[in-house]
Amino acid sequence: MGQIRFQTEKPNMFNNLNYDRRRFLGTAAMTLAATQFGMSNVSGQSLTPRAVQLPIERALVSIRNATTWLNSTPLTADDIRGKVVLIDFWTYTCINWLRTLPYVRAWATKYKVQGLVVIGVHTPEFAFEKNIENVRRAAKDMRVDYPIAVDNGYTIWNAFENRYWPALYFIDGQGQIRDHQFGEGDYERAERIIQQLLKEVGAGGTQQELVAIEASGAEVAADWSSLKSPENYLGYERTENFASPGGAILDKRRVYELPKKLKLNQWALSGDWTVEKQAITLNKAQGRITIRFHARDLYLVMGPSASDKPVRFRVRIDGVPPVAAHGVDVDDQGYGMVTEQRLYQLIRQPKPIADRQFEIEFLDSGVDAFAFTFG
Repeated sequence: MGQIRFQTEKPNMFNNLNYDRRRFLGTAAMTLAATQFGMSNVSGQSLTPRAVQLPIERALVSIRNATTWLNSTPLTADDIRGKVVLIDFWTYTCINWLRTLPYVRAWATKYKVQGLVVIGVHTPEFAFEKNIENVRRAAKDMRVDYPIAVDNGYTIWNAFENRYWPALYFIDGQGQIRDHQFGEGDYERAERIIQQLLKEVGAGGTQQELVAIEASGAEVAADWSSLKSPENYLGYERTENFASPGGAILDKRRVYELPKKLKLNQWALSGDWTVEKQAITLNKAQGRITIRFHARDLYLVMGPSASDKPVRFRVRIDGVPPVAAHGVDVDDQGYGMVTEQRLYQLIRQPKPIADRQFEIEFLDSGVDAFAFTFG
């Protein structure tokens, strides 16, 4: 069986607060799907599943207490009665959810005619993800056109007793949760469950072929074999491995310096910054963030401190422009612009993957940086 990779609660380097909301990085083995669904070939599309008994986990809890709805009028129990429902918990800056999105989007399209209802429950991680216009813009940019229940108060999250992004819950035509899945991977098994539940409600024309996915940008699956850097938050509530000399001063401005050398997964600041609970904020231009990492992809969740003031930046890898290793949000010389609060892909490097030193220098003041993620 393949490994289950996940990010648990992490001790806080500045204090001892714990945080129980987790981004789940799971990827399950294809052999699990083969065992549970009797597939004759787990490497291709010509699979022959046999029906399995999916237990009833519990009844579907109410989704009517959403903050608001996007792409749909508010859905009620009557609206989804007799239909197969897929609940997808997400938050728009989560790279782990983004890598599942091509599959959820494809299932929503393919099985809609058979009666599948996909509902994305957007439960925010960062405060700016509570902004409805941010969610609306992200949904449009990411082509999330199925119904979205905005869950700013964690009402639906808590009703499901959910603790992960992403998380899928599979509901049958009787309103019973029949299965759940946390994290990335296991897409074949998930689609077979959808197919089986549709058959149970008598949906005709359910195709046995699996969806074909051609992901691009941030939606491309992680290079797990080369990934040695975990997600790291930059605000003092949950950060680790901060290496600027003298440590951090919380909630107050300070001029930081880089250490002479960083170890793998350590990070540091240079310039005039304020280290806050959820983020770090740059007070003067030419501030830098440096991290030593080992991964194909490097992402940074960030945004301008003032919504109407874009912030210019330049990234370097091992002290030079990224050239062929640049991500979609920078050019080959490493230049880019922070224009909105979101996840930015800064590095996608070709093989061989090795320990590298990443640096981002902000040419203007007024940027908030929240978290590094990798792939």
